[in-house]
Amino acid sequence: MTVSLPPLFDPVDVTGQADPFQRACAMARAGCDAGTVLYDLGATRLRAALVFAPEVPLRDAVVMLPLCGVGFQNALGALAPPEVGVHLQWDGGLRLNGGLCGQLRIAASGTDPAADIDWLVVALDLALWPQDEDTGHTPDQTALYAEGCADVAPQDLLEAWVRHTLVGLNTWDDAGLASLHRDWSGLAHGMGEDTVVQGLTGTFTGVDERFGLLLKTDQTTALIPLTDLLKEPT
Repeated sequence: MTVSLPPLFDPVDVTGQADPFQRACAMARAGCDAGTVLYDLGATRLRAALVFAPEVPLRDAVVMLPLCGVGFQNALGALAPPEVGVHLQWDGGLRLNGGLCGQLRIAASGTDPAADIDWLVVALDLALWPQDEDTGHTPDQTALYAEGCADVAPQDLLEAWVRHTLVGLNTWDDAGLASLHRDWSGLAHGMGEDTVVQGLTGTFTGVDERFGLLLKTDQTTALIPLTDLLKEPT
């Protein structure tokens, strides 16, 4: 299946062969070009991973996670019926009409927030069909085609995600984070609500300038940096 992407993006089909996230990290370690896009258009899941080479320290580069989230919302918003609501969790969770439908994950060549990095990968994992036909067993879980998006082809969504993410990337590169902050905050799931993050219980009051989560507890307001979400694929 041929995927059409903007110039400078190189599609790599790993459908049925590998986890795009793991393979993208391995290819990035081996020195693949930024803009490599690995994808698995499975029968029940859409999985994909984008390789970036940000020329900024890790603490600034990790904004690719919310940037890719806004790109996903813009992509699905252009393809899905207007009544389908997309919201973004701070930790990369993707919600459709309130139900958890997918996840964005992030990995990088290093973990020092102040250091420059060689590469960064953001991966998308989206459920197309529910795992259980009786969705009453998992009321907080949903899938793309269970939310009125049966006409959204996975290939079209993948292509749109990359295109809209590129627009966001160019805006960030040219004008900084103001637009991304505004767009992401309007889509944020659970802002103003009580939550538990890394064992801390408090109210999710917003994010700082680098998208660190602000969690207000009884005693203070804790800052949980976005770099804490970095994963190391096994």
